[in-house]
Amino acid sequence: MEHFEVIKAATDCGARIGRLTTRQGIVNTQIFMPVATQATVKAVTQRDLAECGAECLLSNTYHLYLRPGLQTLEHFGGLNKFMNHQIPVLTDSGGFQVYSLSKLRKITEDGVKFQSHIDGSTHYFTPESVIDYENSIGSAIWTCLDVCVKNPATKKEAAEGLRKTMNWAKRAKKHFLEVTKGLDEDKRPLLFGIVQGSVYTDLRAEAAKAMTDLNPDGFAIGGLSVGETKPQMLEALSAALEYLPKNKPVYFMGLGTPEDLWDCAELGVDMFDCVLPTRNARNGQVMSEDGKYYIKNACFRLDDRPIDPECDCYCCRNYSRGYISHLYKAHEILASELMSIHNIRFLINQAHKMRAAVEKGNFKAAKKAFQERYLHK
Repeated sequence: MEHFEVIKAATDCGARIGRLTTRQGIVNTQIFMPVATQATVKAVTQRDLAECGAECLLSNTYHLYLRPGLQTLEHFGGLNKFMNHQIPVLTDSGGFQVYSLSKLRKITEDGVKFQSHIDGSTHYFTPESVIDYENSIGSAIWTCLDVCVKNPATKKEAAEGLRKTMNWAKRAKKHFLEVTKGLDEDKRPLLFGIVQGSVYTDLRAEAAKAMTDLNPDGFAIGGLSVGETKPQMLEALSAALEYLPKNKPVYFMGLGTPEDLWDCAELGVDMFDCVLPTRNARNGQVMSEDGKYYIKNACFRLDDRPIDPECDCYCCRNYSRGYISHLYKAHEILASELMSIHNIRFLINQAHKMRAAVEKGNFKAAKKAFQERYLHK
């Protein structure tokens, strides 16, 4: 059974519309996935996510493993039932969090030993154990444990991280097949392999070729959008995409600015996630077709327009900039909720507009029109 179908490819670039079939439902691409790091999208309810048009969520193996813990998730029948969430969930491997959050960590050939950022307790992730953890979580799409290198990294460091990542991916795939043996195809989770290689185009190409040989259900681009320059990001991404098969979905991990979504979708990326819409909302920043701005600015105090007059979200249909500016300056929790709803819907709408541009055959022109307006170029 083929789980991914390219519905239509753009005629003017690498963008495409696709349909990914998971055991928890259909995921239409291109797609922006809100991030539910700890079994919740911050300040947003399941009802709000449904109204925003979310078709898939991203959650994190590292965080869920530490809290609430696998025993709790198993007791409730998996993450979806625990959070009363009906649509598919993709779980990342936790590799980035082990690298960025752990107080102490030691990477060996077998796995990674680390201390919890919560209480300092010691834990050990292996490629096999992460597959077991994702099985307990019950997500629709699993990812292989990977090695995240620092940015900037030397080529030697990036190559060593890539070597371990590929060895771990082989072990993860083998254990995945053992864990899912006997499951009907429509009940089987999907496994995505993570393509690493830092900013080095030859390493990205090597990673893409090796991961293609492993034949996972999809590919995740990891280790980018972590501080490198925009040209470096796009060059590394292009180098990987050149060698990835066109009949599998491509997911760019942790990418969330609207201009970057358009740029990477143009090259052939199908799936995106980022904490940006909710994190920025909690800091008072909102996105609109005319650019991003801070709601606390004095010019919005008497502004009776919605955050974005072209947005159809609950926030923009019901509240003014002036009211939300007041809520934010008064430290009312509702401000975070309303702006998070808007920012999530805004990025989901960008994915819908990208799909429409592929349908119409004018992706490059649509991207140029959006970015000229959004970036004020």
